[in-house]
Amino acid sequence: MRDFFRMMRRYAAPYAPHLAGAILLNILSGVFNVFSFSIIIPMLNILFNLDSKVYEFIAWNTPDMSMKDILINNAYWSVYNYMSIHGAVGALFLLAGLFAALTLIKTSCYFGSSAVMIPIRTGIVKDIRMEIYRKVLSLPIGFFSEERKGDIMARISGDVGEVENSITASIEMLIKDPILILIYFGTFLYISPELTLFVMVFVPAFVYIMGVIGRQLRRQSLEAQSLWSDTMSQIEETLGGLRIIKAFNAEKKMDNRFDSVTDKMRRKYNRVNTRQVLAHPVSEFLGTIMILIVLCFGGVIIIRGTGFLGKDFIDAPTFIFFMIILYSVMAPIKELSRAVYGIPKGLASMERINKILMADNPIAEKENPIRISSFEKGISIKNVSFRYNDSREVLSDVSFEIGKGKRIAIVGESGAGKSTLVDLIPRFYDPTSGCIEIDGHDTRDLAISDLRALMGNVNQDAILFNDSIFNNIAFGVEGATMEQVVAAAKIANAHEFIMEKEGGYESSVGDRGVKLSGGQRQRISIARAILKNPPILILDEATAALDTESERAVQEALERLMSSRTTIAIAHRLSTIRDSDEIIVMKDGRVVERGTHEQLTALGGYYKRLNDMQQL
Repeated sequence: MRDFFRMMRRYAAPYAPHLAGAILLNILSGVFNVFSFSIIIPMLNILFNLDSKVYEFIAWNTPDMSMKDILINNAYWSVYNYMSIHGAVGALFLLAGLFAALTLIKTSCYFGSSAVMIPIRTGIVKDIRMEIYRKVLSLPIGFFSEERKGDIMARISGDVGEVENSITASIEMLIKDPILILIYFGTFLYISPELTLFVMVFVPAFVYIMGVIGRQLRRQSLEAQSLWSDTMSQIEETLGGLRIIKAFNAEKKMDNRFDSVTDKMRRKYNRVNTRQVLAHPVSEFLGTIMILIVLCFGGVIIIRGTGFLGKDFIDAPTFIFFMIILYSVMAPIKELSRAVYGIPKGLASMERINKILMADNPIAEKENPIRISSFEKGISIKNVSFRYNDSREVLSDVSFEIGKGKRIAIVGESGAGKSTLVDLIPRFYDPTSGCIEIDGHDTRDLAISDLRALMGNVNQDAILFNDSIFNNIAFGVEGATMEQVVAAAKIANAHEFIMEKEGGYESSVGDRGVKLSGGQRQRISIARAILKNPPILILDEATAALDTESERAVQEALERLMSSRTTIAIAHRLSTIRDSDEIIVMKDGRVVERGTHEQLTALGGYYKRLNDMQQL
């Protein structure tokens, strides 16, 4: 439970006023519940004529009498005085009406406490989802290369849903039920300390049994949620690779894989849910046994006429009142046991969520970073080496300069480290050693938002969002107007095909741009970079996946985009980068050659061999 209360301190603090209101209303509900049931005592006395005592009014300031005794005496005097005037039936109706009024107040307080808890429950779930989402946005790209997307999606959806169903649904019980239990046990002590001590003998055993089952439930819930992540990962892989699955007739294979993981999850959830539904019958049985034992114990005392401690025992109506309160206390105890069962499931999910929330972010911004708003001189890459975690070195002692306004191309075979190198410039990763400087400032000393604001990216896989064409082009530019978006689209050779669509710029591109061709997606991506108007442009295989006609249209758009900008272009097709001011040739993470196309061709080295192979 320490983990639960630690979590509540973390997420419930903003809702302290709501919690205070819920606590107050639950206290009032419990108090009015006790007072309403206490009316049973005079009602039984009237019905069965059990009280032959004559009551006289006692002044409120009478010395040597407690206020409690005066209050009870005068309450009985009022009832019997009313009965002497209106008869026993009239007094009975009066008490019944008072009982109903107190019950109405009690249930109103109960409703109020439940209504006050709703914003807490929904607010905590929303806060957890937002915290995970913000963490996902802030984590470096390297984190997601180590994690499965389906697993992350399962934690955001399934695990947060489990927290909502198990923990936040238990918050109300954990506030209401302990308050009611304390009020009821306070009433027990007031009525009969002797019976209360007898009842308390059973409570530790009750709590122990619930705790044992709850601990096992948390462990099994953690295993079940891991299997849920496996399921989500397989769904995500299936949707992403559906074309390959069909092409290789692998439907049966994928079906068997999915059946295997879902069957494991079914069996695990069977055990988890079986334990969870055990809460009600176990608490019901233990509670009934306790009531029977107390009933027999109290009945023996009433028959004897004196308590085991030798003192006068409570009368029969008061004993019945005690048993009613004892039966009433069973309801919050049962609900509390359900909450105790539900919390381990939620904590198991929270443990998985915390693996994201507590993940280290190595791309940390300095406390007082240098702020920049323009690009004036150039980019310096100085003795940069890099490795992913503990793997082999991907870049080794790379150094070169990129002057402002220059067009630099990086070429080499697949796996040479080209994309990794350009990912270091906007700080998607940090170098293992060496540094990258912009206008003489180490990129690690700059504000990350300022650094990335200087750059525009156009990648081989044009990443579009399931939104309108307008919103995809205007992505990342606040307050972009239609005129600005149209102008960017025209420069990117995209305006014509956009206007051919029925909705024009308001047409949806579909999931990841599925409603557009590869060349159209790429031109939308270029229009997005043009609208941002960055001084530094990074092109990562921007035309590699296009046919000849689409490549020509995209290349024209890129030429317009690259004019007057510092450009770093990664290319496999060497024909697209011949006009670069300098070509950096990489092999096995090292710079092996550099120069213009003519210089490198004349050199007759690795670049010429690459160029000759493409001429075949």
